[in-house]
Amino acid sequence: QVQLPESGGGLVQPGGSLRLSCAASGRAFSRTAVGWFRLAPGKEREFVAAIIWGSGTTYYADSVKGRFTIPRNNAKNTLFLEMTSLKPEDTAVYYCTYQGIWGQGTQVTVSS
Repeated sequence: QVQLPESGGGLVQPGGSLRLSCAASGRAFSRTAVGWFRLAPGKEREFVAAIIWGSGTTYYADSVKGRFTIPRNNAKNTLFLEMTSLKPEDTAVYYCTYQGIWGQGTQVTVSS
């Protein structure tokens, strides 16, 4: 079964950048969607971004458009979440998901 360990979270100041990674193990990403969601305290889980692995088509939440991108490394079976111009409201645990499988999450905290 595929596993989706995320990495790259941390503490960053407002306006800063972070890159999260989701390196699939056990099975390669195939043609379907791979995505990022986030969960902030007191809020519902929120879609952030996704890519259709086969076509490369990407989707972004309005709240992150123009600030986040989801590049990938096909050879390493890895999806990234490049986050720039980070805001305090981006603070959350970020999860990678693929075909109903979820990673353990990585904490992103945006604070001065």
